[in-house]
Amino acid sequence: MKLNVQHPSQEVNGELTITGSKSESNRLLVLQALYPQIEIQNLSNSDDSQVTQKGLKSKSNTIDIHHAGTAMRFLTAYFAIQPHREVVLTGSERMQERPIKLLVEALNGLGADISYEKEPGFPPLIIRGKEISTDRVSLPADISSQYISALMLIAPSLKNGLKIDLIGETTSVPYIKMTQDIMNQLGFEVAFDGDQITVKPTKTIDPNHWTVESDWSSASYFYSIVALASKGEITLSNYFEESKQGDAALIKIYEKFGVKTTHSGGEITLSKMADFTLPSDVNIDLNNTPDMAQTIAVTCLGLNVDCKLTGLHTLKIKETDRLAALKIEIEKLGARVEISDDSLELVNTGKINHNISIDTYNDHRMAMAFAPLGLKVPININNAEVVSKSYPDFWDDLRKIDFDQNII
Repeated sequence: MKLNVQHPSQEVNGELTITGSKSESNRLLVLQALYPQIEIQNLSNSDDSQVTQKGLKSKSNTIDIHHAGTAMRFLTAYFAIQPHREVVLTGSERMQERPIKLLVEALNGLGADISYEKEPGFPPLIIRGKEISTDRVSLPADISSQYISALMLIAPSLKNGLKIDLIGETTSVPYIKMTQDIMNQLGFEVAFDGDQITVKPTKTIDPNHWTVESDWSSASYFYSIVALASKGEITLSNYFEESKQGDAALIKIYEKFGVKTTHSGGEITLSKMADFTLPSDVNIDLNNTPDMAQTIAVTCLGLNVDCKLTGLHTLKIKETDRLAALKIEIEKLGARVEISDDSLELVNTGKINHNISIDTYNDHRMAMAFAPLGLKVPININNAEVVSKSYPDFWDDLRKIDFDQNII
């Protein structure tokens, strides 16, 4: 489905309820599978969370997680510790191109039995579940934080718990701390001290009702919308002032673009700062929040603000090579983009081309990051339904704040 997206007035106002955090939900689902005393409320309705939930409950010998990278990593660890269970864990063609070698090596080093059905280092995986008693493992820290979280989530159910030694500079620390905070609040003993994570073995925990906070990654598109609007105010429900989600860093980042965040009664209100002067350029390190790169780059394009975004080395192994995809699509719109292995530099030309069709590369964030540009110029989004991976209600919510959408 191709959507033409535009806005009639450039003014946005509204109140929206966004589904629970995908990142938080997927962690809780794995813990709930290991410790059924956990009850989850406001679970994400994203494809990723539904695939994770279905995979955990499946009795099949083959489990297909499609495009869900989080599910691939978390389920690899989960099935590795299920004695007397053998599964083939597979996914889409793109998923079979995304590396998982370091997680497999870490689990096999602990005593797991995981092999490759096709290309070494990549899914599909053949996992023969075993009881694991080895209690120490090391792996590079500059890889996807989901590898580390996957090990943390299964660690309390291991006979002797687990110590994880992190080698080098740690990427996406907030996501690791999110895993730690969730586990500690549920009653597990988890310590994260610089280059080592220690998880104590835990046989049982007290019953716990957990309400998932709404997704900050999903909120990012509305920060972009408010930044690009001529004026307006958007209120989003179920956001906590002391959030566990790393992407809450949006609050500080979007102050650079004149967006103010006000917390009140479990809601946030995004509004334009009065008499704000935009900078001519910004330099932002996204090492802790690399998933924000697409949204921020498009915001800068729409505001005619040059930018350099760094700390992006994990983007090449996402749903697509996000750095290459951003360069191609932004340059269609008229700006110049230079990329390296871990950075993106955007130089504006002062104009944005109209009615450009944006390819999304089966990547939900490409569709949602470019949609706010409809405030500035009519824009076409190819494969618009890809948003269901993390935010199925995205297009409905844009209609609520008066975006026009037409299938073409």
